[in-house]
Amino acid sequence: MTRPVQARLSAAALRHNLGRVHSFAAGSRVLAIVKADGYGHGLGWVARTLDQADGFGVASADEGIRLRQAGIQAPICLLEGFFGRDELPLIVAYGLSTVIHHERQIRDLENFDGAAALDVWLKIDTGMHRLGFDPLQATDAASRLRACAAVKDLGLMSHLANADNRFDATTTFQIARFQELAAAIGGLRSLANSAGIVAWPASRLEWVRPGIMLYGVSPMIGQGRADLGLKPVMTLGSEIIAIASRRRGEPVGYGGDWVCPEEMPVGVVAIGYGDGYPRHASAGTPVLVNGRRVPLIGRVSMDMITVDLRTQPRAQIGDPVVLWGEGLPVEEVAASAGTIGYELLCHVASRVPRIESAGP
Repeated sequence: MTRPVQARLSAAALRHNLGRVHSFAAGSRVLAIVKADGYGHGLGWVARTLDQADGFGVASADEGIRLRQAGIQAPICLLEGFFGRDELPLIVAYGLSTVIHHERQIRDLENFDGAAALDVWLKIDTGMHRLGFDPLQATDAASRLRACAAVKDLGLMSHLANADNRFDATTTFQIARFQELAAAIGGLRSLANSAGIVAWPASRLEWVRPGIMLYGVSPMIGQGRADLGLKPVMTLGSEIIAIASRRRGEPVGYGGDWVCPEEMPVGVVAIGYGDGYPRHASAGTPVLVNGRRVPLIGRVSMDMITVDLRTQPRAQIGDPVVLWGEGLPVEEVAASAGTIGYELLCHVASRVPRIESAGP
């Protein structure tokens, strides 16, 4: 018998969430973001499942090539661009498009004498201050790219920094700045990430770029996935592997940080930070045992956690446990660990089997 930890993946939920993107941004083409191994769900599985997406966004040429080798024919865009001139022949050979966000990349394209041209997206920094050309440099950069023999089609892209907050004026400024530049430069436009798709209609342009919402996690502050009609794609599960009655005053786990307030049953679950469960999850973090909530107690170990079973006195060894997913939003677990749902999904370890399902 194998260790009971597994990540169950729902193809139906993934397709449902793509449908929610289409309902929010009905007039836009969808570049589904599948970087970081499909946010921990499996790059190839996500792309094959999202066969109704118009294209895919990845971080690097390596990820794009993996998709092509897996038989994906849809457009694939390298969101961080290329990291050296030596990548350009591969980008052309595999029919990838690339973001251009730096002067060096333009020079590399100007000096590239490949047999075929490629599609590029000029990234403009409208306020994220991470990647992209300063708005004052954008027109010149676009002119150079259009004059470059290595460039076929040019689109414009930017990224929203604070779109998860419906009341933050930064997003209004970014949209206006981007639209002003796009009107002067021309070309296809892409601005909305998941939060933009949900909350900022003016950012839903020719292409939208949903990421976290595809996986059933809310991109918004103050709104959960159910509020947005999203369904969890990954359910991380395990089982109880031991139950013991602990006396009042007995410490539980490394460091003895948590002490039993009374005689009580304590369950041990086969999951830990070696599987990607957050080590800094605090006592009280919810865990589902037989579909009902119990609190985490003690420190998270590499392979195990301990839970308070006082509200589940009939729990037995082998009973099912859900760490996040169906019935327990990953955002809630992430908040207890001082992080975000993105990180938890991306950090599920490779030793955890992904069990693919066509159903919920």
